Amino acid sequence: MRVLITGGAGMLGRKLTGWLVERRHLRGDGIDAIDLVDLVEAPIESELCTAHVADLSRPGEAEALVALEPDVVFHLAAVVSAEAEADFDKGMAVNLDGTRQLFDAIRLSPITPRVVYASSIAVFGAPFPDPIPDDFHPTPLTSYGTQKLVGEALLADYSRRGFFDGIGIRLPTVSVRPGAPNAAASSFFSGIIREPLNSVEAKLPVGRDVRHPHASPRAAVGFLVHAAELDTERLQGRRNVTMPGVSVTVGEQIEALGRVAGPDAAALIVASPDPAVAEIVAGWPSRFDTARAAALGFAADAAYDDIIRAYIEDDLR
Repeated sequence: MRVLITGGAGMLGRKLTGWLVERRHLRGDGIDAIDLVDLVEAPIESELCTAHVADLSRPGEAEALVALEPDVVFHLAAVVSAEAEADFDKGMAVNLDGTRQLFDAIRLSPITPRVVYASSIAVFGAPFPDPIPDDFHPTPLTSYGTQKLVGEALLADYSRRGFFDGIGIRLPTVSVRPGAPNAAASSFFSGIIREPLNSVEAKLPVGRDVRHPHASPRAAVGFLVHAAELDTERLQGRRNVTMPGVSVTVGEQIEALGRVAGPDAAALIVASPDPAVAEIVAGWPSRFDTARAAALGFAADAAYDDIIRAYIEDDLR
């Protein structure tokens, strides 16, 4: 069993790598090698891992990685939402061209691996019903969402034609993310929890009534692994699945922080309106009916309190 992870130096790539290194098996087989691909060198946590610095959007680089003949490919590499909106060319190069180059390299190779594509609920755009059903039509209102939706369509068609066996998972916002804030418009969802837990003031750019679905990094890794191991016949041709999440308002996030860490932590959150972020977030979905994902065995966190506790246990140190 050989595993290829694009975006291997990112938070989710590192979390997934840690899971695989600890368990050392996937799809019923022992893992012999894990290839971590990113624009910067990924940290090496095990003798199983090899880091590759590569830009998938450049000709030949995806082919060199696919020549390693991975059995499972986790395609996590992406330019995040606000950055893709601010730099259209970069978003297109990474999120669309890089995906196409990777998929075509697999298409032209002798292998037919399982491909797990990290998509996003940004493929959906307002106005929304509440909750949003599984058959709601994706109409993204951002460049990032558009790029992810094109990736979903390619994944479905390449799978239909037998070039690989793919599944796309539309991730809710992953929080609480460890480390420094990233360029995603959703970064504040983690920041208003992470910073106070580290005794640092956090700025809140939107109102407390903003509602959004969340998954912990633990749950997100669980989604990825389950997608790699799922019998894709159960998808019945619908290759992209909206993942479950905990839907809460920002105010409910803050209330959960107060319950878990006390009122002093919650008091470190300061209102700092940012119209640009608020405009992006206003076009995002707030709540899904994810009965299909549940029937397929994908499991979310029980409550936002548990998401905070997971960050404290896994990353606060």
